[in-house]
Amino acid sequence: MYVYKGVCMHKLIFSFLLLVSIAFGAININKANSAQLQTINGIGPTKAAAIIKYRKTHGGFKSVDELVNVKGIGPKTVLKMKKQVSIR
Repeated sequence: MYVYKGVCMHKLIFSFLLLVSIAFGAININKANSAQLQTINGIGPTKAAAIIKYRKTHGGFKSVDELVNVKGIGPKTVLKMKKQVSIR
């Protein structure tokens, strides 16, 4: 773990990615890496890995609503994140 002036670098990177995603719009769930997916409300490392696994297995998402097929993500979670994600 890298520390700069008492702050963990992974926290700085995470915060930066969160700000960038907010500033530039929705996260493309068909292209985002784990760190980018984790900037979405309700998505941590485990769900990010599940999204990537589903995407690789099924050849990508055809709609945002397809996220309900990912293990650990239900309809309520999809509704909460809908404005934060895209497939393009």
